[in-house]
Amino acid sequence: MSVEKKIKKAKRGNEKAFQELIQDEKNKLFRMAYLYVKNEDDALDIVQDTIYKAFISIKQLKDPHYFTTWISRILINTALDFIKKNNRMIPFSDFDGYHNDENLLIEEKLDLVEAIERLEVQYKTVIIFRYYKDLSIKQIAEILNCPEGTVKTRLHRAINQLKSDLKEECI
Repeated sequence: MSVEKKIKKAKRGNEKAFQELIQDEKNKLFRMAYLYVKNEDDALDIVQDTIYKAFISIKQLKDPHYFTTWISRILINTALDFIKKNNRMIPFSDFDGYHNDENLLIEEKLDLVEAIERLEVQYKTVIIFRYYKDLSIKQIAEILNCPEGTVKTRLHRAINQLKSDLKEECI
């Protein structure tokens, strides 16, 4: 069954179709939540809340093509609410090397992850979407509900800040 058919069935109240949609998205959702909170249990809680919110509001999804974008936006808002509610910064010591990139040495990975952690939330979000989720500028703009130019600016500023931070660490 195609994704669009599953979405249409889920919108009509078919719980099995919704469950199948979530099965396809759950790993991506967990990885994205983990990048925000750097704690497996908290990430699982965020994913669970996201799935619940998506389930009760699936009928509000207007275009089935945007299901992934729609649920990603719910996850971002849930993760940001979680961080605000718990009023905490995520310590770097909680990072266990979740993201694998075989081209980088472990020291370089840690420096990059640490630098990403220091970014403001708006810049961190675009970096996660662009380089961890491999989304296009247009898709990121749709998820964040802002103009593509804003996404490009945030991405450019985030990359420049990362370059600057990493150069300072090398000196």
